Amino acid sequence: MTTPSILYRITPRNPGAHLFEVSCVIASPDSAGQKISLPTWIPGSYMIREFARNIVWLKANANDQEIAVEKIDKATWSCAPVDGPLTITYEVYAWDLSVRAAHLDDTHGFFNGPSVFVMAVGQENEPIEVEILPPNGDRYSDWRVATALRPAHAPPYGFGRYKADNYDELIDHPVEMGTFSLASFEACGVPHDIAITGRHQADLKKLTEDLKAICEYQIKFFGEPAPMDRYVFLTMAVGEGYGGLEHRASTALICSRDDLPRANEKERSDKYRGFLGLASHEYFHTWNVKRIKPAAFMPYDLTKENYTRQLWAFEGITSYYDDLTLLRTGLIDREQYLTLIAETITRVLRGSGRLKQSIADSSFDAWIKYYRQDENAPNSVANYYAKGSLAALALDLTIRAHTEGTKSLDDVMRTLWERHGRLGVGVPEGGIETIAEEIVGKNLSAFFELTVYGVDDLPLKELLAQFGIDFFLRPAEGSADAGGKPGAKKNASSARAVLGAKVSSNGDARLVHVYDNGAAQAAGLSAGDVIIAVDGLKVGGAGLDARIASYSVGETVKAHAFRRDELMEFNVTLKPAPEDTCYLAIASNEDATFTAKREAWFGRKN
Repeated sequence: MTTPSILYRITPRNPGAHLFEVSCVIASPDSAGQKISLPTWIPGSYMIREFARNIVWLKANANDQEIAVEKIDKATWSCAPVDGPLTITYEVYAWDLSVRAAHLDDTHGFFNGPSVFVMAVGQENEPIEVEILPPNGDRYSDWRVATALRPAHAPPYGFGRYKADNYDELIDHPVEMGTFSLASFEACGVPHDIAITGRHQADLKKLTEDLKAICEYQIKFFGEPAPMDRYVFLTMAVGEGYGGLEHRASTALICSRDDLPRANEKERSDKYRGFLGLASHEYFHTWNVKRIKPAAFMPYDLTKENYTRQLWAFEGITSYYDDLTLLRTGLIDREQYLTLIAETITRVLRGSGRLKQSIADSSFDAWIKYYRQDENAPNSVANYYAKGSLAALALDLTIRAHTEGTKSLDDVMRTLWERHGRLGVGVPEGGIETIAEEIVGKNLSAFFELTVYGVDDLPLKELLAQFGIDFFLRPAEGSADAGGKPGAKKNASSARAVLGAKVSSNGDARLVHVYDNGAAQAAGLSAGDVIIAVDGLKVGGAGLDARIASYSVGETVKAHAFRRDELMEFNVTLKPAPEDTCYLAIASNEDATFTAKREAWFGRKN
């Protein structure tokens, strides 16, 4: 057995205390003193997370002697010069139940490399092996391992040694260990696994059939062969949860267990369609952001923020194609797809931040705004995922309209793959716009100034009309109204009165967000206030919306609320619900030309 340049060992040393023990053996340390560091963020999640804060202790050893090690900044240590191999040993506290860091207890272990593996500074490109060890004790005898890391001397799904060509590859393969459910399928000849941790009653046959359709479509979309030899969906099923993080040959997902399909369900539920959309989104990232990357990410600098104004494309375009993939593979129908678009439009229209921040600037400021949202975020932050997906929709329809349907955003993505993804060349700022103009054969600067660099609403009504789709706006019918449908109160004689705030639905009527130009803001109410009574009658979070709706627009009500420990009184003049709820419908009087254009866009062919 050859000795790797760098060997890691990771052991769930104390699952009950949520502690991994990690060692890193560096065969040829820097003769001037080896520095080691831990990333401050993880690619795909654009916020400084300070993973080093979870290191409990760290020590260094060489030639069976402990050597001096000094921490020189928040995430870097310097070891004294030594001859021969240097061993770094440390303990990591792992209690972050998310897709971004590490989590360990008696039921399972999960980790992302950036949160647990220190980097040997100056040796980032050396070959690596990592030995993944099980916890001690008979109670863990049935644990196994799921990861897309290449095995060195590990059996399939087993503990043992895995290998990576360099540090970047090592940390791009999350690991799940425990007693997960496992199902497998092939897509275009590539083995795929889905490992589900947590209690669930998923119909694995149905799940693998649907994931296979998604994966095969996207592989063929960009062109065979697929860029990975194997792929793994690592899925944590919990009571309430939703999220995903992309990697080059796997994704880490978290979902509510009710999002997974049940046996004998005749139709796909809305929750399950949401899960398939999430899986589709992360899988599309295998190309768009993991290999087609902004130039600012070539390579990643994991010690600080990496700025780009292109996240609207890498996340927004991916968000556009996640549901479009479901339509083109027949996993949802046309009406369901239009509902999903309308729900996205509704989410965007309900945040006035879209009128203050462009999605290009939102991309640039993701580190301090989008990923650090506070109570004022709806009024100040543009969502580059949601509005970015609508910009992608607008771009697709614009390209189709300009080229009489001969070209589309599909061609832009395939060109990006051929020129950047396959070749490992970063996309420069403005590079996507340049390719789109080349595809269309026209200057699109006005379009991008409006949709990407501007703060006006997108011209979706006009664009959709060219494809035989009617665009409607109406007031929301309640706090649970997400849009997408015409609504039950088509002939309501008067507008519904609203407070202009998002209210916690559990327990107290705590204001989570207070929206610009709403009744609550005008009255002086603030996020964090807890309304306890309206006109002298007690209210809770679940009943406040209905109580306010029982009044007429223009009426003034007296609200009593606690701000911190102070009881305050507010006179609230109620305003009408704004027309920010969208639904779409196929035009009833369209001709065959509209139908053909729309079906080419919706079509199941690449």
